[in-house]
Amino acid sequence: MKIVFIGGTGMLGMPVAKQLISDGFDVTLLARDPAKMQKLFPGSAVIRGDVLDKQSLIAAFENCDTVYLNLSIQQSSKEKDLQPEREGVRNAIEAAQQKNLKRIAHLSSIIQNYQGMNGFNWWAFDIKQKSVEAIKSSGIAYSIFYPSTFMETLSHQMRKGNWVFLLGKSEAPMWWIAARDYAKQVSRSFQIAGTGNKEYTIQGQEPFDFENAARVFVDNCPKKLRLLKMPMSVLKFFSQFNQTMDYGVRICEALNKYPEKFESEKTWAELGMPATTLKQFSQTFL
Repeated sequence: MKIVFIGGTGMLGMPVAKQLISDGFDVTLLARDPAKMQKLFPGSAVIRGDVLDKQSLIAAFENCDTVYLNLSIQQSSKEKDLQPEREGVRNAIEAAQQKNLKRIAHLSSIIQNYQGMNGFNWWAFDIKQKSVEAIKSSGIAYSIFYPSTFMETLSHQMRKGNWVFLLGKSEAPMWWIAARDYAKQVSRSFQIAGTGNKEYTIQGQEPFDFENAARVFVDNCPKKLRLLKMPMSVLKFFSQFNQTMDYGVRICEALNKYPEKFESEKTWAELGMPATTLKQFSQTFL
């Protein structure tokens, strides 16, 4: 299987790309800055391109079977800005159709299901849902992954220096998963893909609400960290003047209130059970 990988430099894209390469897949990494990508993946195939440039995708998809989309909405962006998960997905679908790709794989999110609950309506989740709908109606076989909260959220997004910030109070537990376990599941999904359509809920072994997850991380991390609770009202006030803070308010509200249930039995049966506990992840973070 020849895979074009889009989004290989990020917190979630890098471990998946490295796992696919390690497992012997023929992976070509799309990059706006090929030199930077080559440093991250020495010896790997890299091609210049941009998901917002359809012609570059058409060139990249030549003689390939599958595209893996690891795209996200920039926290500082606005709805009418060019969005990788909207215009980029559309470009990828059209290029894949033109080059007769056999499969589109796409990283989505379980939390997007909060759209419409409790009166919640956010343009970013609307984009996420419509990108999934577009892929499903493309006529190309697809694999779509709907992950719960990643453990890396604690180390990369909630942590600032020696502080771990806790915003608001979560009402239901989340089934936290490590990116390295997700990467193994993605690789396994490609090994057994066949020709059918696949959708996978991605969840880890243990359910924690945000506060308990943060405490496990702080208590077990080799670094000396401290937990700081902040009321959502403070962030909501400042979000009026800052787009990034507005994004934080919206995503935290969804994460705190979405009534997540365990529904990964089928995923585990097909792709394997995640091995990493939150304590183990915390102990290895440096």
